[in-house]
Amino acid sequence: MGASLATQGSAFAMRSPVGWGVLGLLIERTGYGYDLVHRFGRTYGDAIELSSPSQVYKALTALEERGLIEKVPHEQTAPAERRQPKPHYRPTAEGLRGYQEWLLTQVTQERQRSSLFAIQLAMLEPEAALALLDRCERGLLAERKAAQNASALRGSSPLARRLVEEVKRLEAGQTLKWTEYARGELEAAIGARGGMGSQGQAGSRGQTGGPHR
Repeated sequence: MGASLATQGSAFAMRSPVGWGVLGLLIERTGYGYDLVHRFGRTYGDAIELSSPSQVYKALTALEERGLIEKVPHEQTAPAERRQPKPHYRPTAEGLRGYQEWLLTQVTQERQRSSLFAIQLAMLEPEAALALLDRCERGLLAERKAAQNASALRGSSPLARRLVEEVKRLEAGQTLKWTEYARGELEAAIGARGGMGSQGQAGSRGQTGGPHR
């Protein structure tokens, strides 16, 4: 039990998206270093980019040290693979549980990032915030268009491609609705500020004009 708890703690201490990406590939099916390097690029595309193939090998070492993956016994590998002196890996039960929990934390963190963006956007001057929203909208429209391009995930399974395309389409649509709302709020803030300025100028003219009557 103690080892299991220690492993779970080690799992959540792993912050590398490459490590989690490699673990996901091994959950999909067993693999070895060279195989995983090629599957990584085909599966994740630009969602997780490798700076070098060595990242995959480092991830395998880290995953094994944390008890999240283990070597496949030689007698359980396919006949063609037995001739290759390459260690094959598979996830452990702790690795599968840790991966599932990590996925849930990604949902929470994404919501937190969205809230933080809204808070920090409001710190800008309304005009600057509107300009940033324009850039955001252009990016979202480009993402929506890219979601229709299945070749971006050519190495993923058909199920993964369908799920990714749909989540991108829905997320872009919802965020575009939010940017429309935010645009209205910012334009209202600009209008209110302009109105206050006009009232202030009118009040000033009234005060200075009074004594001359």
